[in-house]
Formats: sequence, structure tokens, C-alpha cells
Amino acid sequence: MGGSGRDGSAATVLTSGGGPGGGSAREGVRPAVVGRERETAAVAELLAAHRLVTVTGPAGVGKSTVAAAAVAASAGWECLVQVRWEGSAPGRPGELSAAVLTRVTGAVPAGPVSPERAADCLPDAPTLLWLDDMDPVHEECVRLVQRVLLRAPRTTVVVTSRRSLGLDAERTVPLRGLRTEPAPGDAAGARPPAVELFHRHAHPGAAEDPESVAEVCRLVEGLPLALVLAAEQTARLPVREVERLLRLDQLWPAGPRLPHRRHRSLRDAAGSVWLLCDRTVRAVWARAGLFAGSFTEASAVRLCAGGAVEAHQVPSCLLRLAAHGVLQMDGEIGAVREPRYRMTRAAREFGVERLTAKGEFAAVAQRRAQLAEQVAVDAESLWERGAQDRAVRLVCEEYEELAALLDHASTAPGLAPDALRTALRLWFWWVVCDRAEEGAARLLALLPHCDSGPLLARGQWLAAWLSARTAPDAARALLDDAWWTSVLAGDTATVGRVAHVQGVLALRDGDARAAAAHFRLAADTVPAHPAAGPPAALSLAALALAQVRFAPVEARRSAHRALAQAGLRQDAWTCQVARYAYACADLALGRTGRAWRRATRALAGCGEGLPAAHGSGALRQLLAGVEVGSPVLPGPPPALAPLSVPASVPRASAREIRLGRGPART
Repeated sequence: MGGSGRDGSAATVLTSGGGPGGGSAREGVRPAVVGRERETAAVAELLAAHRLVTVTGPAGVGKSTVAAAAVAASAGWECLVQVRWEGSAPGRPGELSAAVLTRVTGAVPAGPVSPERAADCLPDAPTLLWLDDMDPVHEECVRLVQRVLLRAPRTTVVVTSRRSLGLDAERTVPLRGLRTEPAPGDAAGARPPAVELFHRHAHPGAAEDPESVAEVCRLVEGLPLALVLAAEQTARLPVREVERLLRLDQLWPAGPRLPHRRHRSLRDAAGSVWLLCDRTVRAVWARAGLFAGSFTEASAVRLCAGGAVEAHQVPSCLLRLAAHGVLQMDGEIGAVREPRYRMTRAAREFGVERLTAKGEFAAVAQRRAQLAEQVAVDAESLWERGAQDRAVRLVCEEYEELAALLDHASTAPGLAPDALRTALRLWFWWVVCDRAEEGAARLLALLPHCDSGPLLARGQWLAAWLSARTAPDAARALLDDAWWTSVLAGDTATVGRVAHVQGVLALRDGDARAAAAHFRLAADTVPAHPAAGPPAALSLAALALAQVRFAPVEARRSAHRALAQAGLRQDAWTCQVARYAYACADLALGRTGRAWRRATRALAGCGEGLPAAHGSGALRQLLAGVEVGSPVLPGPPPALAPLSVPASVPRASAREIRLGRGPART
């Protein structure tokens, strides 16, 4: 297929091209695509209605594949001119225009060609100009397309590039990784697109291990190039081994048979982007590679600024990295909520490699630890000021980064003290949000790397509290060490908290009177508003829950004391524990109406922003028992407090109530 140009030359239909997982436009034969039917149709529809369409996305996402399928499916043009840029290094001015002139005329120009001359050589017929992989010549591509739109009115342009051209006439179709999980509307047994693409390129034996295949697809984030490279490894490795190696290093798979050099490994794909970045953008990329999850512009400035990188340069570098597909941006610039960035895993590992090679890893890791500690300080401050839903939301947003710091510090002794202080400030996250086991595991990994002293004692106390349900013997050993260290250091807050956990263990063993003694000591010792831990009101509420067993009148008084603590109204969680204890005491005294009303008011004041049950489950269970006429005392869940209360409690007699005593211990 061809046509006459303005200078009498013939336009050439080029059939080479294609990317990972797809084919090319070959004389009207539509190449096979997996999971890109919607995007392909969108590109084809836009080509029919507009003169400039750009397919964008990160390296290896399959832009050329989608463009090839859309070109093959489109109609209405007589001439196809395709130019694919093969190199990774930035092109010289005039080279792209020279390549277009060569494709159309068949003659190689002696030197650089102006965009005007390249536009004028296009055929005077319905023509589709396909400019493929234009990142190395992005600036010249913008100028060339501008001239084509002005000087060749019968030409439509489709471009594949990691970033858009930024022209008014442009319509953009962005691509992301293939879906790795089944969609609600999928047929039974249908594979997600990422899994389907993996199976098309994998050894037939891979179908015998669907769990590992699904995990491989998740690890590579559904990136088509990564899926193809990982699938090719199954010819010599079982899928489970491929999964294990990908967990350690996503850049290791390589496919030497792939036609384009930058597609032969993810390292080559990332390196092709690296070559197009200037020194400042590379430095920001390498340093931001230490972010394990999403991050804000402010966090990036604190982590990446320094040396040759000025603070004011970081925001523009983030935008350029987002344009290259290295970063994904969630939100919009100038919106009410600050946008968050997330780096792809392959780009993250590539950046860390470069950071380590430059010898900057230790310094940037220390800065990241300080940044994570500041997040914990801010979250704890929000919790203490009464904005507990905001505190939990902040930790949720930054948790991937906090968890990465704690994991790294368990193998880097120099960071362990800072990481332990961060974990201590997040005590509410571990206790209130049902993460006791995870918190205990992280603390126990940090404790061996910290020197003996008050900081270690506080870590031992929190680890003991979090493991009191699952490992009581280990908790007791931790408490013994923490108690002696705290007494010698005069740390009364930790001494009181140790007593609180001893009460938890005693209540777990069924000794309510011993538990009450421990809780009373904790309430008298812990300051009203201590740092990095719960207030004394929590111990008073726990005292009331223990006294419900044998002295409900005293339990009611203890709950009243807890609710009377100064500033308790700002602490919604502790306030709810105290109200729950008050309702339990009323129920034990036979005052079901009062218990119902107190539980109802407590339930109405539950914080909706907390992800855990926040005690609402225990309160609803208490209300349900009262409403059906068989009231029993439910035990609070771990989200309410690490305590154990029996399912039923002996009721006090009228005489015992008048005397201010409860039922005898059973």
C-alpha cells in the first residue's frame, strides 16, 4: 500500500514493530492483545475523530502493542508511515525528521532535516503517521507533530511515548499494568489478564501452580514486559522458585531473545529512562527509591533535598518522573488534599542500586528514619489532642513506610533505637487497631539491638502488653526486666504500665483480685497524660472490669473515677473503655435499664474513623443481651483492650449492694 507525496515520492507502509505480549500492524491483520481490548478500542475511536492520539504509560506497559492493534483495526487512511525509534540515548536534532523523510521517500538525507521538510513530504492522501517510542526524541517529536498538523491536513498522527506531547489537539490514552485479580463480572474460571498473558508465554507446567502464578503477577504489578520475562524463566525454573527470586529482586529476569535491547530486562527498561533524565532528576529518583509506599511532596523534599539537589527542585523532579512513568500520582496538583506519589517496584529497586553505588544509602536511610519518626510524633500528637480518627488515618497512609523502616532497622543496629522510639509512639496503632501480634513481632525484632536503659524497658513493656494473650510466659519475662530497669531509672510511667500488664496477665489466669491490685497500682502510678502510652484512666477502667467479678459497687466507683479524669473527653477510646466498664458494673448490680442506656450512649459516641471495632462489638453484644432478656457480660475484644472478662458474672444480692460489697469470689 502506498501513495504519492507532494514531491512525487512514494509513501512506505512499514510492518515492523510491536512490544511485549503483542504483534504489529501487518497489512491489516490485527495483532493479538491481552487485557487491552478497551484501550485498543479507545485508540481506534479517537483516531477516527481526532488528528493526534498519544498512547502513554511506563516502560514495558505495552504501548506499541496497543497502538499496533488500534492501527490495524482503524480504517479510512490509504497510507501508513511508521517510524520506530530504536535507540535509548537522546537523539540529535533533525534525526527524527530525517527518519520520516527516509520512510516516505526511500532516500537517506545527507544531514539533519527540518520538521517543515518532513511534514511537506507526507502524501497528499489520507495518511496515518505512526511515531513509535518517541521518548529519546520527545522535543523534536513535538515540533514535528505541530508542523504535520499545520502543513499536512490529511494526515493523522498516533504517537507512543511515556509522556504526552502537551499539544492542544492531542488526545491521550494512558496505560497501566494489567489487572491481576478477577473482576466481579468475570465468568467463572476466567483468568485475569495478567495471569492470561503469563500463561501464554510460560512453560505448560506453570498451570499446575496457580497460586504461585497469581503471586508472580502481583509481584510484578501486572506490567506486561515483566510478565513476559518472568514467564520465560519457567522453561528452566519452577514457578515457585520464580516467585521466590522475584521477592528478592524484581530486576533479575532477562530475555535475550526479545528484539529490542531495552526490553530484554527490567533493568534495561529502567536504564533507558535513566539515560533521559538529567543529574538532578536521577538523584531524586535514587533517593526516593527508599520510599516503600506512597509519599507526599513534602516528604520527598525532606528526604531528597541535599547536596546538589535544592529543596525547590524536588517538586519539579517528581513531576518529570511521573511524566516518564517512574512515579504514579494519586490526586491532582492544587487539589484540597495533597497528591501522593508511588514509585513502581522495578524503578524503586533500580534507584536503590544507583544510590548504593554512589555510597549515599546509609545517609538517606538515616534521613528516612527521622522522617518516619516525625510521622509517629505527629500521629501521637493527634491521638492525644482528640483527633484520633486523623491519627489512625495518618498512620494508614504512611504505614508502608513505617513498616519498611521497622523491617530495615531489625537488620541495621544503628537504626534500632530510632525505630524503637517510633514503634513506641505508635502504641495506639498496635493496641486499638487489632495489630497486637504484628506489633509484638516487630518490637521483639528491635529489642536485641537496643542498649539497656529506659528506652529498652519501655519497649519491653509494650512488647509484653501486646503478647500477653498469645505468649504470657514471654510477657512475664519481659516485664521482669522492664520493672527493674524502670525502678532504677525512676521511670514511674513505665513502672505503672508494667503493673497494668501484670493485671492483664492475672486477669487472664482468672485471679480477678490480684488483677485489681495491679490495676490500682497502675492507676496510682501512671501520670494523667503520659507520652507514648495510655493514660491512668485506662488502668482505672481496667480496674472496674476486674472488680465486676467480685465487687460491682466498687467497680462502679472505679469506672466513675475513670470518667472523671481531666481531659478524658478528648480520648474517645479510653472514654469508651470506661463507659463499657460502667455499663458492665450496672449490669452486674441488676440495673439493666441503666446499663442499656450507658451502652447506648457509649455506642453513639463511637469514633467512625477508627478501623478497628473500637469496642462497639462488645457494647452491641451487651445491648443485645439486655434487649432479649438474658443479659450477660461480654468480654471486650482485643480492639477495646487486651483484657479478659468472663461471659457471665454473679449478681450481687440486695444486702451486698447496701453494704457496698459484691458477691463472693467464685
